[in-house]
Amino acid sequence: MSQVPEAPSRRDFVKKSTLAAASFFIVPRFVLGGKGYTAPSDQLLVAGIGVGGKGESDIAMFAKTGKARIAFLCDVDDRRAANSRKAFPQAKYYKDWRKMLEKEHKHIDAVSVSTPDHNHAMPALAAMQMGKHVYVQKPLTHDIAEARALTDAAKRYPKVVTQMGNQGSSNDGVRQLMEWYDAGTIGDVHTVYCWTDRPVWPQGIAWPTTTATPPAELDWDLWLGTAPKRDYVDHLIPFNWRGWWPYGTGALGDMGCHLMEAPFRVLDLEYANAVQASVGSVYVDEFKRGYFPESCPPSSHVTLTFPKTAKTKQDITMHWMDGGIQPERPDELGANELFGDGGNGILFIGDKGKMMASTYAENPRLLPLSRNQEVSVPQTLARVPGQANGHYGQWVEACLAGAGKTKLSSPFALAGPLTEALLMANLAVRGYDLQKPKAAGQGFDYPGRGRKLLWDNQQMRITNLDEVNQFVKRDYRTGW
Repeated sequence: MSQVPEAPSRRDFVKKSTLAAASFFIVPRFVLGGKGYTAPSDQLLVAGIGVGGKGESDIAMFAKTGKARIAFLCDVDDRRAANSRKAFPQAKYYKDWRKMLEKEHKHIDAVSVSTPDHNHAMPALAAMQMGKHVYVQKPLTHDIAEARALTDAAKRYPKVVTQMGNQGSSNDGVRQLMEWYDAGTIGDVHTVYCWTDRPVWPQGIAWPTTTATPPAELDWDLWLGTAPKRDYVDHLIPFNWRGWWPYGTGALGDMGCHLMEAPFRVLDLEYANAVQASVGSVYVDEFKRGYFPESCPPSSHVTLTFPKTAKTKQDITMHWMDGGIQPERPDELGANELFGDGGNGILFIGDKGKMMASTYAENPRLLPLSRNQEVSVPQTLARVPGQANGHYGQWVEACLAGAGKTKLSSPFALAGPLTEALLMANLAVRGYDLQKPKAAGQGFDYPGRGRKLLWDNQQMRITNLDEVNQFVKRDYRTGW
């Protein structure tokens, strides 16, 4: 398989650029002055790539800080971009992020990426190579190789400020969990459960057989981006792409960064070394179970093994459950007491107690719940002003201050390994349903079922089932 392509360098962009060698005229603060006025030189010039849906709310939150100016907008779908274009009428609009970076790189300080998962890595990497700060929606990437590439890029370009869009990492909840654990409140954690009621979009289905003409406002080829060329279908946009492997990463990609982030922070987890999975089945008719290799399954249970860290005495087992599957209720939880937030949750099991939280690590609680009135530990960790909403301002402030000057909740040094963990889980999910033909007329075998997949972190490959390594790094479409 091909290497993850390197994006064009800044030198290449500059060489190709047709822009005149002119700079912005900055009006001094003392001329325009006034209480609360922010000089243009003190504003972060942000380019948004993918500005509908979550991208729309992301750039609105950057602008709300008063310290960021949305200077450029880029989206392949004029319909999705309409609200952002109305909100930021002075921002120049593009459909192709490559053209935008090539022509406007001199006038961009930072880039926000909120495209479908399969098109996260390339614009982010291109921007980093040009020295632009980057904010990338979760999951950071579509493939494990891409996640490692962005993690490494953050080391190669230390002046670039990075942040992933898992805003719950800025909540007080994860810091409260860390303080409880660091104080020894629940002892040594050996097992963690994360679960969600997602997906809330179709999964475990056949690819639609009826094609359609793309809407005039949509550049379908640009939407496909790195993915293989295929005919347009109405089913995918704006949301259902999440359930298809060429574009999305299923429930794990949607919710994993929100639920697995707290265990990563509390326990100092990094890279898993083994993974196994089981998945739910669907039936195409009354008697026949379906197999749809392009579609994520309707439910899954994945078990990841992490080596012990400086904060644990033993290896850690993390269970991921989606599609409504939940772990057994803890004995310490009353029969009518809410488990997680009902549909989603995080449970830490230590040798001296348990603690749980809801989505985004909100509402952290010790178990039994009576302990929350009995236990008090000192606050040792600084909180993020505004919590989840402050996640955006935290990045803006860090970009303006310069790399290394302020602390971030989800820099790529943390977001990269976290994303790799959920993509490793997906590796096992996809491996579980791999089909391998048996002898003629004897059907198919499923070589990934019933196996624990062993991961070589340095080589980035599964060592005991080579068939699944095809999902570690995909081939990009020609030109991408």
